[in-house]
Amino acid sequence: MGQFSDSWAALRAAVAGLEPEDFERSCGCAGWLIRDLVCHLIIDSQDVLITLATPADAEPTRNALTYWEVSDTPPNGEDPLAALTVRLAAAYGDPGLLTFHLDDVGSAAGRAADLADLADPNLRVATQGQVLTVGDYLDAYVLEWTLHHLDLVAHLPKVAGPPAPGLARSRAMLDDITGVRFPAKFSDADVLLVGTGRRAPTDSEAADLGAAAARLPFVLG
Repeated sequence: MGQFSDSWAALRAAVAGLEPEDFERSCGCAGWLIRDLVCHLIIDSQDVLITLATPADAEPTRNALTYWEVSDTPPNGEDPLAALTVRLAAAYGDPGLLTFHLDDVGSAAGRAADLADLADPNLRVATQGQVLTVGDYLDAYVLEWTLHHLDLVAHLPKVAGPPAPGLARSRAMLDDITGVRFPAKFSDADVLLVGTGRRAPTDSEAADLGAAAARLPFVLG
């Protein structure tokens, strides 16, 4: 639970520190500007709030790892929700409105997560037709926040990246989700970037990956 809170707080703080012109820069999500990514984070915050307010009686059908579905097809922007996110982000106009909304809804999502975990991390909640414990749901989101923090800073070298514990946890999760053990010499950030197709492996990295290089990218959704 601590890693959910820390990863989410660090990502929101990074967004809060952006300059207005930064919102028009590209981010690590192909085809998206930073404003689109921030809009997506607002939608993610709403999803967290909705899920934590949707208790379930059924047995869990997913855990923090199986929550993720893996494909080898990178998004092309044609998904209806992705297209809606871009239009909605543009409709905000003033970047200050985006940061205000993220701070407002994102802070509420963080507080709700704290309360839910303190109450009972084994409480079951429903999301996207699946049932998870609160603990597993929040653990899954450590990977979500960490990947999007990397997306945020992809072209902003002066902005702080995600916390080291969240990077390490996300790397371990990606290893377990995909069944690939990335070489120890790879940094946690490089594993996440290369593994999820956010950048192509260098020739040296591909050689180190061996047969696993042919399986890249692992697109999480």
